[in-house]
Order: sequence, then structure tokens, then C-alpha cells
Amino acid sequence: MIDIKLLNYLESYITENRKQRFNSVLSNRTRHFTVATEDVYQLHNTSAVMRTCDVFGVQELSIIEERNVKKIDREIAMGAQKWVDLNRFNAVKDCISYMKNEGYQIVATTPHKNDCLLQDFDISKKSCFFFGRETEGLSQDVISAADCFLKIPMVGFTESLNISVSAAIILQHVTDRLRSSEIAWQLTEEERNIKKLDWIKKTIHSYDRIVEHYYTRN
Repeated sequence: MIDIKLLNYLESYITENRKQRFNSVLSNRTRHFTVATEDVYQLHNTSAVMRTCDVFGVQELSIIEERNVKKIDREIAMGAQKWVDLNRFNAVKDCISYMKNEGYQIVATTPHKNDCLLQDFDISKKSCFFFGRETEGLSQDVISAADCFLKIPMVGFTESLNISVSAAIILQHVTDRLRSSEIAWQLTEEERNIKKLDWIKKTIHSYDRIVEHYYTRN
């Protein structure tokens, strides 16, 4: 359990505008949907997906790094790395297992004979959207474990989109529908408080000294 009195004390070290901003953003955060990228080669693509998650209120992003291990491009992520929770996995199967244990259905974003068009996607189920490598797409491990195959309708000659563009289209669509539904998609109060404390820690200077001072006084 989080120390609410400490949280309230720390809030006095941020501006009222920042406090209201945190509360506003947290009210739109969700873990009902999450995203996983599989061995994306171009660093800017993963960074752009993280930025997209932040923009559309998806709190967690998972990165699978069996082949490609790189750091988030801070310029492209535009600070999103401070606000979005990042999970790293060294194996596809570990990520799939984690998602299933957390109650997520595995959604493979790739054309498939049994695929679902974006507008027909069932938003009521907790879902992890998997995006694959730029040239090869998703691995057979994801395809075999998938509970659903999702595709974006296309009517041109081009048969695929850049991963960051695909993520943006899908997340904008499903989160917009989610917020218009009666599904309990928001973070719990405890989750919001934990996240707020984390954001405050990343915002104020001398965080450790301030916390030490608080506990010395109390």
C-alpha cells in the first residue's frame, strides 16, 4: 500500500498546474489494452510506438529483444519514456506467458485467413497487441499463440504500413471506442496513486532528500 500522507506531502513540491495535469492524464490511463513489439530493428519505430502509447493513454509497453537490443530514442519518444511503463523480455515466449498470466488475449496484428477487421474488434477483452519486425512481421511463436488476428482495412496497392503508423491507427481506434463504452477500463485508485508517486519522483529534484526529511519529521 502506498503512503498517502507522503504522496500528499510530495505534491506540495510540484505546481498546481502539474498536479492537475497528472490527475487529468491518470484519469485517462488504461491497462485494459497493452502493446508488445517483437525485435523491431529500427530504433525510431519502437520509440514512436512508445510515444503513441502515451498519447492514447496505454500505460504499458513491452519490448521483446531476442535479436535486437537497443535503447529508446529519447528525441523521438519525446519524453514518453518517463510516463509509460516499459517491460523488456529476452524471449517471445516469456512475453506471451506473462501476458496470458495477466489475463490478456494475444492479438496478432497481421493479415490472416481468420483475421478480424479493426472496426469489428471486440474491445471488451483485455488485449495485448503484438507488432512484428519491419520486414519479417510476427514470429511463428506469436502466430501460434494468437487468440485473434487483427488487420487494418486497406484499399490501395500497398499491403502493409510502418509499425508505428499501424500502432497509432489501432490504438486510436480501440481506445476511443473503449472510453465511449461502459467497460471498467481505468486504472484503480491504488494504481493511479502508485503511478503519480512515480511521476513525482521523476519530476522533482532531490527526491530522496525530501522523502528522508519527511520521515525524519514524522
